Amino acid sequence: MTFRGTWYSAFPMSTQPSIQFKKKNPKAVISTALGDIEIRFFTDDAPRHVESFLNLVRLKFFDGMSFHRVIPGFLIQTGDPLSKNPDRSLHGTGGPGFNLPPETSDRPHRRGTISMAKVARSEDSTRDVTDSGSQFFICVEDQGSLDRSYSVFGKVVKGMDVVDQIVEAPRDDRDNPLNPVRITIRAEE
Repeated sequence: MTFRGTWYSAFPMSTQPSIQFKKKNPKAVISTALGDIEIRFFTDDAPRHVESFLNLVRLKFFDGMSFHRVIPGFLIQTGDPLSKNPDRSLHGTGGPGFNLPPETSDRPHRRGTISMAKVARSEDSTRDVTDSGSQFFICVEDQGSLDRSYSVFGKVVKGMDVVDQIVEAPRDDRDNPLNPVRITIRAEE
């Protein structure tokens, strides 16, 4: 995997290497000052997203980031390395230097669904077709309008009370919490 360009482009779709997971049902725990959020992955539906996410967790890529977008009734979003920067105008614009091809499925966007955010093209353009390499969101309510457009790669199995606290945090006009909710993520494979 490279952190420049799109990592998967070196392999045509028909010859991409098979992805094997150490454990059938890997999980990760997102820790915040408000509590922990335990997630399980859908390795069969989005293997490249799960593999990439777990690789970034092993590299401690997410540690110290904050939830930079919280919208009541919709979602909370994190995974931007620029959310560590005090310049809040940068929050939501960064990534690891690579994007992922979508792995859409019939999994619905229900409360607790974890899905990969899309890459923004520019301020005055629509979203790109590729997925962010690191920014992801957790649905706080069912969001059927996102089905089959975003790559669902996991779900919250414990800690939705923490998600509910985060989404209710006071926020600025960009939906960024006024008091950063920092994260660390550990994998349990």
